[in-house]
Amino acid sequence: MSDQPEISQRIDALRQEIEHHTYLYYAQDAPEISDAAFDSLMRELRELEAAHPELITPQSPTQRVGGYVGEQFAPVTHERRMYSLDNAMDFGELDAWMDRVEDAFGRMVPLCCELKIDGSSIALTYENGLLVRAATRGDGTTGEDVTANIRTVRDIPLRLRPAALESVAQNTETIELRGEVYMPKASFEMLNAAAEMEGKTPFANPRNAAAGSLRQKDPHVTARRDLSTFLYAIADDDALEVQGQWELLQWLREAGFHVNPDVKLCTTKAQVREFCERALERRGALAYEIDGVVVKVNSFAEQRLMGFTARAPRWAIAYKFPPEEKTTLLRDITVQVGRTGKLTPVAELDPVSVAGSTVSRATLHNEDEVARKDVRVGDTVIVRKAGDVIPEILGPVLSLRPADAQPWQMPQTCPSCGSLVIREENEADYRCISIDCPAQALERLLHWASRGALDIDGMGEEIVARLVASGRLSDVADYYTLSELELAALDMGRLNKKGEPITLGKTIAAKLIAAIEESKSRSFARVVYGLGIRHVGKTVAELVAAVFPTMDALSAATEEQLARINGIGEKIAHAIFMFMRTPDNVDVIERLARYGVTMADETSMTDEEGEKPLEGLTFVLTGSLVQSGMTRDEAGSALKALGAKVTGSVSKKTSYVVAGEEAGSKLDKALSLGVPVLNEQQLLVLLDTGRVPESDS
Repeated sequence: MSDQPEISQRIDALRQEIEHHTYLYYAQDAPEISDAAFDSLMRELRELEAAHPELITPQSPTQRVGGYVGEQFAPVTHERRMYSLDNAMDFGELDAWMDRVEDAFGRMVPLCCELKIDGSSIALTYENGLLVRAATRGDGTTGEDVTANIRTVRDIPLRLRPAALESVAQNTETIELRGEVYMPKASFEMLNAAAEMEGKTPFANPRNAAAGSLRQKDPHVTARRDLSTFLYAIADDDALEVQGQWELLQWLREAGFHVNPDVKLCTTKAQVREFCERALERRGALAYEIDGVVVKVNSFAEQRLMGFTARAPRWAIAYKFPPEEKTTLLRDITVQVGRTGKLTPVAELDPVSVAGSTVSRATLHNEDEVARKDVRVGDTVIVRKAGDVIPEILGPVLSLRPADAQPWQMPQTCPSCGSLVIREENEADYRCISIDCPAQALERLLHWASRGALDIDGMGEEIVARLVASGRLSDVADYYTLSELELAALDMGRLNKKGEPITLGKTIAAKLIAAIEESKSRSFARVVYGLGIRHVGKTVAELVAAVFPTMDALSAATEEQLARINGIGEKIAHAIFMFMRTPDNVDVIERLARYGVTMADETSMTDEEGEKPLEGLTFVLTGSLVQSGMTRDEAGSALKALGAKVTGSVSKKTSYVVAGEEAGSKLDKALSLGVPVLNEQQLLVLLDTGRVPESDS
């Protein structure tokens, strides 16, 4: 025991030395020692901690990889909302934004230009200088807790450097910092090469790879993915004694974070454009993916004066690079069948790298689009990504067209089931009309289990496809006949290293059964949406369920009654009417009812004397509801339960606009039209009493 103080001192010294070299390597890009020397320090620390586990602390560099994380990530409410950015798609739009900034202050104010990293947003919370929580962006208000995974990312300090803490405002214990987690290009290529060797599906691009790696259930997997970060923001700038974005970036670097060195403080519009042009030129040479430049008003005080719209800060904009274009060979045009029977031609391409990911397929939408672009099998075609996301074919290089290339035509039979296909009058799409079409069955089943519908968590395409292939699933009611035993034994169509079939297993099976059981209690509107009725999306399903709140009522509705619903025309009404009178569909609905799936909206069911105090009133919600903690969707549902109609846009017919914090253009429009405005406190009174309080306007 006499050696204990010396061992403790040596461990502390090693930790400080390792943290120092980590800071030099990641934050300063100026390592002082070799990788081998760094590894030697880490090895000694691990050996000492292994011999003296009582001296291990959560902040030790050896503790970056934690234990196994539970199946579900816990929700995390951000200190302040993580906004999106408005986009400038060309220099004209960028100049227009800079003109608005100049008009706001009567002069050109300094602007901070930073590269727009193509990764996954992260929020890091430090308490008294120690990392306590990391969360994904989520919906901007609530993210997922990925603390165990983020601790494996080497360039994120587990504690802030003491010198940086001197700039923290008095009485501030908690700081939420924000940035981007990304995967370097070289690491992405190695990850996909390994996936292909193992027969796994490769990631589409480095951004998806980073996001997927960040949400791994096992932190050890995340640790092997070679993620990096760039930090660039703080949730509440009052927490630091810094005056603007440029100064914040310096503080972040001093605190130990990896900060992108390619930034510039600009005082003229020409300097901003020059930075954007240079970034585009250097894009391909960078070790990581970027998709534009973020331009921010530098001063925090001036940022506060400009404020926010409902979705984005007025003081920042993302200049998006023009889409990258490549040429490749069109090998074939295949046809996919969707859940509504729609036939979609798909271009099968020689793989080509476009905007950071490999493209081998692109939708051609319909037969008319193929003819308009005049693309033919064997053509060399120009490919780009719309918004750097969706692959699209611009057209052929006619000078390289083979002499025997023929115009493409839609097949007259379904490639999935062989049935005849039809093209209805005034429509661009061909459809398979067979209700027994296997391709449609798979898509309908996936749609039912999707997050916006019945949300059967974990029921993904691979499992559904195996269940369909095994004959256990043919329609959505079959979900509720599955047993845990048969799910556990489901053959996944792969072999393990011993050559034995891989099955789904008891753990996943139990979770799926629990998710299936939970799905029975989803709202009636989600059931209507989940049925996959043509033209019926989530919003239409909510409108229908509000008027016909039970399946019996919906089944009995006439086409004329459906068409009278505000927001639903004759086309949608006809689709619903025909769906509810198709015998096979009626059979599925009856089976769903027998299995206990929601067939009525309890919140909308009142007897003849039941009160609907807000009936006839139309509400629009905008901004964040901070006092109550409700989302706008939750507040909207509460208003609907009282008989109100809730819409997304303001017009002269709007009865009231509910304006939360940082309300944007909808509030401006309400004021211009003279529509009464309620604040959040008045909304809470309204929901509590059913009576509209006196408005602010």
